[in-house]
Amino acid sequence: MQAPPAAALDNPFLELIGARLAEWRDGYSEFHLPIRAELLNRQGVLQGGVLSTMLDVACGYAGLYTPPSHEPSHGHTVSLTVNFINKGSQGMVVTKGFLVQRARTLFFARSEAWIDGTLLLATAQGSFKLTAGRSK
Repeated sequence: MQAPPAAALDNPFLELIGARLAEWRDGYSEFHLPIRAELLNRQGVLQGGVLSTMLDVACGYAGLYTPPSHEPSHGHTVSLTVNFINKGSQGMVVTKGFLVQRARTLFFARSEAWIDGTLLLATAQGSFKLTAGRSK
């Protein structure tokens, strides 16, 4: 399935860092983020918090897919474990989220972050709580 337009993300923070939803379907999400100087830490590599954010949203969106004709699903992160494997300072970060299991009020997901599909930067796994709607 094609991703919705960037405005459909309805997530100001993802828009701020330049993340784009590239693909979204039941049980899967993929986000792209071009690495730029503003996202690097003082060592000149992608800041770990940015990478953690990308892994978190990939997991979350993988478990929250709803078809375009339905009301959107919402949830929040209960727990997220991130494993940093490699460092990166240029290229396109591609995060892929995979739904592992869905229960009545929780779901479990995992994600991977790659640079240009060749260098694995980090992995994550988490648990997420389904919520009734958007927080005010």
